[in-house]
Amino acid sequence: MTTLLVDNSNTVTKFALAREESLRPWRGRCPTDELTPETIARTVEGQSYDAVVLCSVVPAKARLLKASLRGDRPFHVISHQSRLSITIDYPSPEQIGADRLANAVAAYDLVGAPAIVIDFGTAVTFDVIGAPGCYLGGVIAPGVASMTRNLSKRTALLPKITLEEPRRAIGKTTVEAMQAGAMLGYRGMIREIVHAICLELPDTPTVIATGGDGEMISHGLPEISQVLPALTLDGIRMIGDLNL
Repeated sequence: MTTLLVDNSNTVTKFALAREESLRPWRGRCPTDELTPETIARTVEGQSYDAVVLCSVVPAKARLLKASLRGDRPFHVISHQSRLSITIDYPSPEQIGADRLANAVAAYDLVGAPAIVIDFGTAVTFDVIGAPGCYLGGVIAPGVASMTRNLSKRTALLPKITLEEPRRAIGKTTVEAMQAGAMLGYRGMIREIVHAICLELPDTPTVIATGGDGEMISHGLPEISQVLPALTLDGIRMIGDLNL
């Protein structure tokens, strides 16, 4: 069976195919605010699939995706009520984003527990899986791109910047100073949050990074042992295997 995996995040919606417990090479992408029945159809045009698994953090777009893709196929929407390979220790599990559950499931399958998943997206999320495979909760902070855009938007003289590795900590131009603040300061935040989480765990966790900015931010952070760009899609696939 070939399954269409849909990762409907705030900024970009990603599409992938899975078959025989692995991801296929094809990928599709569409800006989330541009999703319509027409753009969805164009994105998956030419792809054949037997079932759909949807992971969404945008309820209005989730309804649109379901209406556009379901047809007469099996269709599973990931939530805390899905059958999972981990348990959940969280007072209000309905508040856990589906993407965070997918990340936790994939991390547990790939590296075991304890583990921390850092997902660098519109927001940066930290999800903690404790032994023996229990979702414990986590941390949510602004994404680095959101922070830099907001800084430019709310100041008269600071420009928009492209995130790049700073050449030095002491910036010699406004752009260099902003890049240093964004990258070095953001890494400092990541390091401090990981340290605080580790103090609350009985054993040292494996730390995994994923998400659009994961590769760039993880450079220079020895706390992060692996960068897995397809982690969320792998988790969606794994949850689909348990629920379709």
